[in-house]
Amino acid sequence: MRFAFLIPPMMLLAACGQDEKAADSPDISINADGDSGGKVQITSGKDGGKIKIGGDGVNIDLDIPDLGDMDINTDFDIDGVKLYPGSKIDTMDIDASDKNGADTATVKFGFSSPAAPQVAADWMGGEFAKKKIQVERTGTTLRGTDKDGDDFTISFAPDGANAKGQVMIVSK
Repeated sequence: MRFAFLIPPMMLLAACGQDEKAADSPDISINADGDSGGKVQITSGKDGGKIKIGGDGVNIDLDIPDLGDMDINTDFDIDGVKLYPGSKIDTMDIDASDKNGADTATVKFGFSSPAAPQVAADWMGGEFAKKKIQVERTGTTLRGTDKDGDDFTISFAPDGANAKGQVMIVSK
C-alpha cells in the first residue's frame, strides 16, 4: 500500500500530548487511496480516533488516543512562514490520492488567531514578503505557490475581536 508511510508518524503523534485537555485537541481527518484499491483512513478528535486500513488481504481497524499537543507555532509553516503568533490549530483534514499515476493531496488546517483578520493577514503578508514569496491578496485572503510548486490559500474571517481561518494547500 503506497500510503502505508502515513501510519508510523500518526502512531507517534497519537502518543503525544496525553496530559493535554481533550478540548485543546484538533480534529483530524486523513484519507488516502490508490490504484490498487487500498485505502487508509485516519480520524482523530477530542475523544480519540481510528486508523482503518483496507486493501488486498488487509483489513485493520485500530483505536488511537487523541492527537493533542500540536503547537501551530512550531509544527506548521509554509517555506518558513508561520501563522500569526499565538494561532492554534482547530481542525486538520488531509485527502491524498495516487490514482492513474497522479499523486494529489489537499491539506486543510482550520485555526484561530488572537488578532483581527486584517491584522493577522497584514502580518502574514509581511512575513511572506520577507521570505521573498509572492502572494496575491484579496481582502483578508492570501494566495500563492510554495517553493515545491504547491498552491496555498490562507483565509481569515472575524470571530469576535479575533480571527478564525483556514489554510488550504493543494499538491499536484
